[in-house]
Amino acid sequence: MFEKFDFTKGQIERFFKSAQRDLKIALTSDEIEVMFLFSYNALIKIAIAVCAQRGFRIKSQQGHHRELIEKLAEYLKNDDIEVIGNEMRTKRNWDFYDGGITVSEKEANEYRVWVEDIIKKSN
Repeated sequence: MFEKFDFTKGQIERFFKSAQRDLKIALTSDEIEVMFLFSYNALIKIAIAVCAQRGFRIKSQQGHHRELIEKLAEYLKNDDIEVIGNEMRTKRNWDFYDGGITVSEKEANEYRVWVEDIIKKSN
């Protein structure tokens, strides 16, 4: 799913800024769905940025979010990323394909604080 690619420094910076922008939306929103979905988006975008730093890009195909989460966990040497990230991915899929969000306000807050920490550790 991954292929070698030479990203410019500017491209990599834009990936990081995009993740930070989504996190900011999650941190400033009071809507549970917005908190959760933008936290998840920030996690995926930071995974893309970290992979780009290492010269890899992902091909968009079924399962690529799972692969990004696994790579992020590997690169940051943090197994919790794979566990919690995939938990978020599953809940996002339930929201997408089963007709509704299944995340409480407490969970959404915990996820966005956790993603904020991951982003800080990835820079």
